[in-house]
Amino acid sequence: MATSDKTALVIGATGSLGGEAAAALLARGWRVRGLHRDPVRAAREVVGLERIDWVKGDAMSAADVTAAAQGAAVIVHGANPPGYRNWAGLAVPMLEATIAAAKATGARILFPGNVYNYGPDAFPMMAEDAPQNPTTRKGAIRVAMERRLASAGVRTIVVRAGDFFGPVSGSSWLTEGIVAKDKPLRSVSYPGPRNIRHAWAYLPDLAETMARLAEIEATLPDYATYQFGGHQLTGDEMISGLERVARRRLAVKGFPWLALRAVAPFIETLREMLEMRYLWDKAVLLDNARLVKTLGAEPHTPLETALKTALQGQGCLSMDQKAAA
Repeated sequence: MATSDKTALVIGATGSLGGEAAAALLARGWRVRGLHRDPVRAAREVVGLERIDWVKGDAMSAADVTAAAQGAAVIVHGANPPGYRNWAGLAVPMLEATIAAAKATGARILFPGNVYNYGPDAFPMMAEDAPQNPTTRKGAIRVAMERRLASAGVRTIVVRAGDFFGPVSGSSWLTEGIVAKDKPLRSVSYPGPRNIRHAWAYLPDLAETMARLAEIEATLPDYATYQFGGHQLTGDEMISGLERVARRRLAVKGFPWLALRAVAPFIETLREMLEMRYLWDKAVLLDNARLVKTLGAEPHTPLETALKTALQGQGCLSMDQKAAA
């Protein structure tokens, strides 16, 4: 890809995945635009992404996204309703705005997917063509979004991944459920059986994967889907990794699902977390064979390094633990 073609618009660049995608693209010499309602505030508050060209606009507005996408080869659709809130009202309209921009400009959409599309009939190891029979509302929305992309007549790359974690993440199961965000790491609450495997996606690795696919997008099918394998860990392996980073044994407790159920009717984020409980009852893994064949290898940060970086960024290590790690 010529340098002149390496312009990307990132929707959601102030978020966890969008920010990491922007950083990965910038590191590869791309010019990156970020869409934001208040670009002056975004430029002031987003640390480490000073080279983003912030433009004013609303991700719900097709006109705004189209204007921002002029001259872009890729649109990274990293927009996501915060805290799981109002998926039905926000997720699909934001995607429609991105589709309209892709149609108008010819840009390729780069869409981060997840495992919500899948029901238990597809477990434990899902390939790209595994049946998508979701059992949840959010799963149905994710399936509808992918089907819309497939039928929209726009070039798209979908990269599905497991539970995200990273140094910045507003709704990560790791720091919103398993450990306590902004508190020194002393204990763990694990959501499922500790002997089954679960797919985890370290955000910088996932973002690097997306950036590598962006660079070869012209050689890929018009609608291309990939699965990101990530760290496929049992509960015990995750806990051991956390203990190595903390340099201490951790108190391990079961996840308080009953307490969550009691308060969930009053807190939307907790209701949405409760809906995802089925993903912790059985092994949930992603087959990345197609991705590896396409890229040669999947970017993979060692677990201890990934956890250390994530926990430091999320305020989960004491000064002593930071020094030891």
